[in-house]
Amino acid sequence: MPFIEAYSFGRMVIDGSAYTKDIIIFPDNRIRSPWWRAQGHSLAVADLTDLIAARPDCIVAGTGASGLMRPEAELERLLAERNIAFIALPTAEAVREFNNRAAMEKVGGCFHLTC
Repeated sequence: MPFIEAYSFGRMVIDGSAYTKDIIIFPDNRIRSPWWRAQGHSLAVADLTDLIAARPDCIVAGTGASGLMRPEAELERLLAERNIAFIALPTAEAVREFNNRAAMEKVGGCFHLTC
């Protein structure tokens, strides 16, 4: 599983590679960057279709440095119905959560790097 080595506003380092655009990390180790959402600071089902299809045990969402990205209720309902745990935290906290869980379970992550 990829290891997130560092995060600072607008920048994340994963396994030695630096990223400056929002990121999705899939449970099979693929990384998608840039990752765009349909509506900037809203996180919807349509934004995570490919990640949900990968059937992770858990999705960790980094909601930005100040936590401005908000998950929609429909996303949380759908993930609960599919028995996918969902954790949304400001990105610095989400990085720690992702790294801890990645060692123990099939985890996916989506991270807003700014705001």
